[in-house]
Amino acid sequence: MEEFPLNPQLEKDCVVLGDLPLCRVLLMNDSSYPWCILVPRVTEIEELFQLVDELQIQVALESGILSRYMNDLFEADKMNVAALGNKVRQLHIHHVVRQQNDAAWPEPVWGKVPAQAYSDDELAEMREKFQPLFDRFG
Repeated sequence: MEEFPLNPQLEKDCVVLGDLPLCRVLLMNDSSYPWCILVPRVTEIEELFQLVDELQIQVALESGILSRYMNDLFEADKMNVAALGNKVRQLHIHHVVRQQNDAAWPEPVWGKVPAQAYSDDELAEMREKFQPLFDRFG
């Protein structure tokens, strides 16, 4: 993986899973929900509209690919996809699998329950589950 600067809060809260053609895929270190964050590898961008049209389209495509992959893998009742950026200004897009029986349903996941970090074994299992996604892009 090429060197790419991540916001320190993203580095603290997440684990890098891999790269799609434009975006880095992070796993939020909270085992309460399957929760990935897509970060375009473009520096000094805070908003989607700041990207040139071709890159906006690529981000949308990769977001759709990640959403579909996570939806199918975890049998989501609902996929929550959002780019907020009020605290972390670097452009990043949350992809959260929601289940009707999850701890926060039907409310947003932010701040609802304390984060439960993945164990080493759980993290290895998540990496294995996502590897086929990255293998598709060589």
